[in-house]
Amino acid sequence: MSKDYLSLYGVTSTAVLVETLEMMGADVHFYIPNRFTDGYGPNIEAFKKIIEEGTNLIVTCDNGVSGHDAIQEATKMGVEVIVTDHHEMPEVLPEAYAIVHPRHPEGQYPFGDLAGVGVAFKLATALLGEAPIECMDLVAIGTIADLVSLREENRALVIHGLEVLRNTERVGLDALYKSAGVKKNEIDEGSIGFAVAPRLNAVGRLGDASPAVQLLTTFDQAKAEQTAHLIEQKNHDRKKYVKEITAEVLEMIEKGPEEQAVYVLAKENWHEGVLGIVASKVVEKTGKPAIILNIDKEKGVAKGSGRSVSSLHLYQALDSIRSLMEAFGGHHMAAGLSIQPENIDLLRQQLNEYAASNGMADQRKEEVEITALLKPEECTIQTVEEIKKLAPFGTDNPFPNFLIQDATVNEIRQIGADRTHLKMTLQYGDKTLDTIGFGFGNYGEWINQNTTLSLIGQLTINEWRGVKKVQIRLEDLKVEELQYFDFRGGHVPDNIWKLSHTGYLFFDPTIAQQLAFKISSENNMYLVEKNSDVETLPINEFERFVLVDCPPTLDLLQQTLQKINANNILYIFHSQKNAYLEGIPSREQFATVYKFLASHRNIDVRNQLKLLAKTLKVKEKRLIFIISVFFEVGFVKIEDGILNYRKDAPKTDLTTSHTYQKRQLQIETEEALLFSHSSDVEGWLDHQMNGMEN
Repeated sequence: MSKDYLSLYGVTSTAVLVETLEMMGADVHFYIPNRFTDGYGPNIEAFKKIIEEGTNLIVTCDNGVSGHDAIQEATKMGVEVIVTDHHEMPEVLPEAYAIVHPRHPEGQYPFGDLAGVGVAFKLATALLGEAPIECMDLVAIGTIADLVSLREENRALVIHGLEVLRNTERVGLDALYKSAGVKKNEIDEGSIGFAVAPRLNAVGRLGDASPAVQLLTTFDQAKAEQTAHLIEQKNHDRKKYVKEITAEVLEMIEKGPEEQAVYVLAKENWHEGVLGIVASKVVEKTGKPAIILNIDKEKGVAKGSGRSVSSLHLYQALDSIRSLMEAFGGHHMAAGLSIQPENIDLLRQQLNEYAASNGMADQRKEEVEITALLKPEECTIQTVEEIKKLAPFGTDNPFPNFLIQDATVNEIRQIGADRTHLKMTLQYGDKTLDTIGFGFGNYGEWINQNTTLSLIGQLTINEWRGVKKVQIRLEDLKVEELQYFDFRGGHVPDNIWKLSHTGYLFFDPTIAQQLAFKISSENNMYLVEKNSDVETLPINEFERFVLVDCPPTLDLLQQTLQKINANNILYIFHSQKNAYLEGIPSREQFATVYKFLASHRNIDVRNQLKLLAKTLKVKEKRLIFIISVFFEVGFVKIEDGILNYRKDAPKTDLTTSHTYQKRQLQIETEEALLFSHSSDVEGWLDHQMNGMEN
């Protein structure tokens, strides 16, 4: 049977054109290529297959502007191709029957930022002679999901589309709302972007995307519920893959040789369908563009996706080195590509060179634009309702970010199954503000209660059991004061030694040598054995500084602290000496040992020290200390391990001994740092740190 039309690729744009063409009486079928077997663009083999099945017209959706070879093959086989696309246009366009694109060089369309579904909707409008309002729910979903600019025409499409979504008669969407836990009458751009769209995308990411189109277009209630259940399961699988691969990628970055301006990471057996999401996670974590690739050794190719930041146009960066890749496509903020595995290192090198030439080499996380300073009296539900009038929010119309200064942390805790989110209660003026930070869970380990901080966030409403409260959705935060964290005397978590932007201070070379293997970078280790070491100490600015072991004197620590520039001080003060617990021998113990040494000759202290300690009923370490003091003041002499009393020794105050004084200073230091309350320790540390500033 002859098929009059066949629509390809984009889920929502396919659904729009399938419904439009069916309304026109066409025998329309759709084909959603599998990204793992067919790739990302028009595929010659796929085209041949559907043409041989009787297709006489192909309409591409949300792709095709770079599909030269496949389109040329279709033309040779006598089938015309109409391209509808919105992606970056190559210098040479394919020889299709028609190319519908908002930025076509021969067109003068006034708005060039339509999503793929927006282009399909405009074509449907032209074919029908009027806008198919019943399709605007699909247009809103596709436009929000595509992360295109939400201004001008897109803004109008989404506003009207959201209204249709709240009243949709599509049984598939109703089933999806239910499985996603979305309230139909409360649908907004957020619930589409974070609940509906990810589920529709999940099936295509993991394999065949056809069920998503079927869900959007079906009239069968049972089929809708069955498909929604399948999609929910796929979404669960998608989250699992993302979590596992993201953890691997971040570990690779942490253990990597150096920080990159653009991260390019590749490995075998990563699920190709979720690599774009993983790349987004890396961008979110590092603030740097990222390309994540799966290496298929059997096929000899690496495929994956990239995500970028506003300061790097990813498509242009890849276009500048297009000869390295087998294929690529995308736009400013996202791209997909395939490359020979042996070219991955060169890809990484050249992208970093491109970033450096564009001033990105030293860039940290992207700046968050602040809309205004939020005052305590403005933290009201009325303010939130006023803000909602500016919706829908998204690309080019971001949700307002407010700056809140000098708020005090009343409560703080990590929440979520993996403690990945942060929940805080803040005191801001006379207001108590609930704060939620999605993905900020790790901050919970480094913020103390009663700490003063400033934050950037979005003002929202949290409703619980019918009670509405203003809530801040966290975007960024800054602790406004130096913080201290006590890790003395207990188990030190292993992650302390793997922290980024962290310096580690040692006073004992033996302890430094013992722990060096745990620390991710030896460049962040600093050893101070004596006062002169402080002057040459090249301590940089760190997010955290760890005081690993106990210094020999408070004075040495004081001098060192004046060189440290850090936001957080972690103190362990590990000690192998335990001078405070050992103490200084009593006068009676000194006298007992003195009398024994004065009445005995040729004592073999090298080999008989244990016997001597047992005879004198003095602990071995304490006996060594006493003999060391006697030796320093000249009461005894030791030659080749043999000790003898010196009758001609002058009377000397034992406290003048360097060993005696060193023990006294060590005891004072350990008492102050190891055996004092944390508030006293932190008060002393704070005085030293702030004393430098004053």
